[in-house]
Order: sequence, then C-alpha cells, then structure tokens
Amino acid sequence: MPTYDCEPTLNDTQVLEFCKKGFLMLDGIVPAEINQRVLDYLEVHPQSEPTDILREDWFARHVILQTQAAGAVRSLLGPNFALPNVMSNHRVQCPAPAQQWHKDGGSQFGPRLNYLQVFYYPQECRRESGPTELLPGSHFIFAQSKYMAHYGQLRETYSAAATAGSVFLTAYPIWHRRSASTATGLRNLLKYNYWRTGAPARDWIAEPGFNPKTADYRLEGPSLREQFQDCVDAAQMYFWLCGRSADFHLMGGQGWPVPANFQDGAYGFPGEATSLRD
Repeated sequence: MPTYDCEPTLNDTQVLEFCKKGFLMLDGIVPAEINQRVLDYLEVHPQSEPTDILREDWFARHVILQTQAAGAVRSLLGPNFALPNVMSNHRVQCPAPAQQWHKDGGSQFGPRLNYLQVFYYPQECRRESGPTELLPGSHFIFAQSKYMAHYGQLRETYSAAATAGSVFLTAYPIWHRRSASTATGLRNLLKYNYWRTGAPARDWIAEPGFNPKTADYRLEGPSLREQFQDCVDAAQMYFWLCGRSADFHLMGGQGWPVPANFQDGAYGFPGEATSLRD
C-alpha cells in the first residue's frame, strides 16, 4: 500500500466546515499544462477506469500529490495516508440529462472519516457543462440509493462548477449527482479515493482563538434532519477527528452544541463539571 505524508494545510475552522458540509472545493490548483496533458491522455484512454494514469509520474506529482490537495487530505486523514489505487473517469457527452441522486456503493455512515472521495476537473466545468451537484450535510443522512432516485431539484444544493484544474474533496457517503448539461462536447471528471492509516488526532494547523466549546456547529440552510441534529453530527465528527471520540456525549435539551445566547455558557461540553453521562 503506497502512502504519503506532508504538512497539513487546513486549520480548525476549515476542518469543522468539512465536518458540517461534507466537502471542500480547491479551485484551479492544477497547472494548465498538466490539465491539457490529462485531457490528451484521456483521449487515448477513454475507458471509465483509466487507472494506469496513476503510474504516470507527472500525474502523481501534480494531481495526486498536489500541495494544496495533499495538505487538505493530510489534515483530514492524518499522516501517511494511503494513495489512490483506482481511477475512474465520469466522461459524458453533453448535452445530457441530470443523474439521479445517489451515494456511492461502499458508503458507511457515522462520525468516522477513514477515507475521502476526491474529484478533479481537468477542464473548466461551467453550469452548462453539468457539474457535480452536492447536498451539504447529507454525508450524515442514511438512505438507500434506490429510495433517493425519485428526488428532483433539492433546496440548498451546491453546484461544483469550477475552473480547469479544480479538485474537490468529499466525505464518501455524501449525496450527489451529475447535473443536467446544455453545452456540447465531452466532459471529463476524474474520481479517486484516499485512506486513513492511523488513529485520528488534532494535528492539523492550530488556529489561535478557536474554541471547540464556543464554535458554531450549525449548517447554513435546511439540513433535512431534526432540529439541531446538524450541530450534533458535526460536533461528533470533529471530536472523532480530534481523537476524542470516547469523550463525546450529549447532555441533551439546550445543552452544547445547540446554538443559543446562553447566560453563563453552554452546559454539557465534554470534560467539564456541567457535563453528564448516562
């Protein structure tokens, strides 16, 4: 299993944002000449799994190990993360209708983040080109794909339209689909995974002034969950990533991490005298 290590590039707020939304967009980070080289390669290798591209040194160096992308992966999966061993290409002739909403096979739900699903656009993907559409926070919502397929346009979705060379990281079980395209021509989208190899720890960039007790765990917009469950889910994943899963528990009611203008601070923060266990 080939692994890689580098310096983390995300701070506490960015890690928490990933916990809340389930994705992170890195716009235009791969150089134009590499994007063109990838497109040339895909013309010669148009199959749905062009995995041999992972053996190309130039591709590994500028895409798989690209500094910002690898640093974000390192922040979320810890040191010596395992590198991709399969490459998929969601290659489609536009115009094309929207896909059905789905989560990919092999999804597991809960606060653990042991692997990431990553997408890379070697070409510009405008709204007319049918970019991937994501439902923020849906990595915590368990549903079988066959029961998600009937949904049409959902509220508060994120359209991953981006410039050439963009990479976006996602929690594997996030709800997503290819949106409808009206442009003409081929759209390529490469997809691959990274894996954790060690126990989680809060070893990303320490952010001065960040306090897990007072941090905002809310997801902006409708979350399709019970009230405040978005806060609970994000807090639990953040604690797991910090290596404090055993400490996490809820007091319930209007206790931490529910957002409110508390008189003397929120009750129930793990490890404090005001926290309780069943």
